[in-house]
Amino acid sequence: MACAFGGVAAQAAAPPLPPLAHSALLAVDAAPAAGGLTLRVRRVAGNTPLVVNDLAVTIDNKREPATAQADGSWFVARPAGAQDAGKTIDVMVGHDGVHEVLSGRLAPSAGAAGTTPAGAAGVISSSHKQLFWWILNIAIVAIAAIAISRRMS
Repeated sequence: MACAFGGVAAQAAAPPLPPLAHSALLAVDAAPAAGGLTLRVRRVAGNTPLVVNDLAVTIDNKREPATAQADGSWFVARPAGAQDAGKTIDVMVGHDGVHEVLSGRLAPSAGAAGTTPAGAAGVISSSHKQLFWWILNIAIVAIAAIAISRRMS
């Protein structure tokens, strides 16, 4: 029990990572690290500790092994020179008897390899793309409604 509490305390003290993706229950944060990617899975709301039973990572439809770290984060080793910016990353998380798949894309970092400049978003969330599509769909429906109403009169 003391080890589990120590892991939670270490996870809370770890530096924040830029967001990759989120669902109603979870958020996945990701950033390039020396030799790979660092991922952190956390609850969106509440202070209840998250126990991840299973985590699988797929980068551009290729499964990559993820290793749990002592601070509660996960590390995905990448080959030297791998350019992950812009690639689709799917993270399957098993927790609380549920399996969720969260997807996002790593944005290009403007700093040195494995670093992100202060204040810059290192990851583009897929929720921004979804918001864009909702706005586009509403605009198309509005234009169609105007065109149909003009034909009817």
